[in-house]
Amino acid sequence: MTALPSSQQLRYLLALAESRHFGRAALACAVTQSTLSAGILTLERQLDAPILDRNAGKHVVFTPLGLELVERARHALAALEAVTEAADAGRAPMSGPLRLGVIPTIGPFLLPRLMPVLRAAFPRLKAWLREDTTARLVDRLSSSRLDVLLLALPCDCGSAETLPLVRDEFLAALPPGHPLAALDVVPARALAAERLLLLEEGHCLRERALTVCGLLAGERGDAQDSFAATSLHTLVQMVASGLGVTLLPRLAVASGIVAGTGLVLRPLVGPGAWRTLGLAWRPNAPRAPEYRALGARLAQVCGEMLGERLAA
Repeated sequence: MTALPSSQQLRYLLALAESRHFGRAALACAVTQSTLSAGILTLERQLDAPILDRNAGKHVVFTPLGLELVERARHALAALEAVTEAADAGRAPMSGPLRLGVIPTIGPFLLPRLMPVLRAAFPRLKAWLREDTTARLVDRLSSSRLDVLLLALPCDCGSAETLPLVRDEFLAALPPGHPLAALDVVPARALAAERLLLLEEGHCLRERALTVCGLLAGERGDAQDSFAATSLHTLVQMVASGLGVTLLPRLAVASGIVAGTGLVLRPLVGPGAWRTLGLAWRPNAPRAPEYRALGARLAQVCGEMLGERLAA
C-alpha cells in the first residue's frame, strides 16, 4: 500500500509555500525550524520527488513539480477539513470556531453592532476575526485559513460562492463652504473635477470610487495620489482639513465617522453609486447553511443602520 502524506506534512508544505522562509513557516506551524525542515525532507523522500530546488542557496525555491504539489496539498487539506466541518455542522450547528475575514471599510463600522447580536443569537459560536484587504482575504479563504468573508461585492472572489445582502450607498463628503455643498444631491462625475481623496492601493473602495466618478487610475495626477489614506477615518480628517473631497459609504456615516468634523454630506447619484455588502465562502462548504443564517443576522443589523436598503 502506498504511504500517503500526513496532514501535518501538507501543512508544513503550505506554510513554506506561503512564507518562502523556513523560520517563518515553522513559527506559523508552532514547531521548531528543524522539525519543519525534517518534515519537508521526509515528504520528499516519501514521494521520491524533488519539492525544493536545493541548488538555490539560502532562498526557498520550489521546483515546477513542487509548485504542483503545493496546489494539490491545498485542495487535499481543504477536503480533509470539510469532513470535520460536516460532522461539526451536523452535530451542533452555529457552534464552535468561525474564522471570519472582513475588509477595513466594513469591519470598524459594522462589527460593534453585529457581534453582540451574534453572541445573543448563537451563544456557542466563537468568531475569530481577521481584517485585511479583499485580495488577501480571498487568498486566505481559498487556502482554508478563513471560513467566510464579509466584503463588498462585486469582487474577484475566484470560485467562492457569494451571498449579496445589503446595498450600501455612497455619500459625498465635502468641507464646509464647498460649492458642491449647495446642491441637494451631488452627481458622482462632478467629483472627478475636484481633488478627490482616496484610500491607498489595495483597497477595493478606491477602485470603486474611481469607477463611480468616471476616472481611471492613470488619469489621476501624482499630486492627488500623494494624498492616499490608510483608512476612512484618515480620509475624513483630510477632508475636514480642506485638502479635498471624498466619498464615504453610508455604513461608515451611520456609525458616526464624521461626528464633530463639520463635514457636509450629500447623497451621491450616478451609475453604480453604491456597493453591496455580502458574504463569500468556499464552494460546497458543509457549513453553507450556517453562513446563510449568519447572513440573515447581518442583513438585519445592516438594515437597521442603513434604513432597510436591502440588495435586490
